[in-house]
Amino acid sequence: MPSSQAGQHGPNATSIELFAGAGGLAIGASRAGLKHLAVIERDNDCYTTLSRNQQDGFPLLKGWPLMHDDVKDIDFAKWKGEVDLVCGGPPCQPFSIGGLHQGKNDKRDMFPEAVRVIRAVRPRAFVFENVRGLARPAFANYYEYTRLQLTYPHAPIRTKETTQEHLRRLQRIHSSDSGPAPVYQVTRHLADAADYGVPQRRQRIFIVGFRGDLGIKWSFPKPTHSAAALLHSQLISEYWEANEVPRKYRHVGQDGADYMLIGFDDGLLPWVTVREAIRGLGKPRLRNPIVPNHTPQPGARVYPGHTGSRLDLPAKTLKAGAHGVPGGENMLVQDEGTVRYFTVRESARLQTFPDSYVFPNSWTENMRQLGNAVPCSLAEIVVRSVIEALRATFMDR
Repeated sequence: MPSSQAGQHGPNATSIELFAGAGGLAIGASRAGLKHLAVIERDNDCYTTLSRNQQDGFPLLKGWPLMHDDVKDIDFAKWKGEVDLVCGGPPCQPFSIGGLHQGKNDKRDMFPEAVRVIRAVRPRAFVFENVRGLARPAFANYYEYTRLQLTYPHAPIRTKETTQEHLRRLQRIHSSDSGPAPVYQVTRHLADAADYGVPQRRQRIFIVGFRGDLGIKWSFPKPTHSAAALLHSQLISEYWEANEVPRKYRHVGQDGADYMLIGFDDGLLPWVTVREAIRGLGKPRLRNPIVPNHTPQPGARVYPGHTGSRLDLPAKTLKAGAHGVPGGENMLVQDEGTVRYFTVRESARLQTFPDSYVFPNSWTENMRQLGNAVPCSLAEIVVRSVIEALRATFMDR
């Protein structure tokens, strides 16, 4: 679609999906009305998940041009002028609080490639998601460097120029009254997925940019759900009755100080809890599971600092690990106090993947993919707001 036409109608808006992983961001973008021109993933197991669901006829993946390639090896110039939105979750291990914190020195850092794609494609907008560790003071300079590269993608690093020299040059461009106008207006927002109806406390950074010549004024979508609303619902017993929870299992504010909130109605919907998310799945079955991927995994145990997620709160942040994940994020605390691992299907629900979306790899690999995924529903909310901003701009002209 020529750039002059792209973005005028939601269903026709076009995108390129980088670092697709298990497909959470790409599914959300499809739900928001994007037509993918390319969905790129280099990891064999992640690509297996995508291709398996496409082969099985999962509706949203119909027609997706899947590419089993490394972003580094692709010439994106062929899509210049054809793309409304570039989306992706550049591998986050360099910035994860649980990782080695090596930032730009980590070979897994794909932000330089994300910048290269923006430079080549010149989309109307982009959306990148990453872990909240990117906002840590230790990475302040690197984030600023990435932001300025995305703001001025036409000013790439020069031959023999160090990253520090490049950063200083970009800073001079940015602070100069006579310098070029920003190519992209870039904003950063830290969002908790629970505040948008995802049954999980998942804090993530979203970096969103709009092409400067479009003059778009955009702000991150406002929260729709809150902890206070959940507490209010529990205090008046509405929550317990709706979920048919016996009185002996009704515990308000189970996680201590974080939930010491007064019970008032703030006009938002209650946070969605683990109990609500996994309702209807039934007990995991080792043989002939009725629901795909809903089989038990043995070995869960509690020890100090490793306590699992409570049923009547949003889950802790799922992490890309299996056994021994710090904090017990991949474990469920049942009503009677015993613990077990979340099944893959329960984890998929916590990430708002549809039940018909299958994860065909080992339990450990499936949990890795789910721990790295963007919740589908949160992706849809963010991408839809970007598309609506683009659409409103072109309707006004």
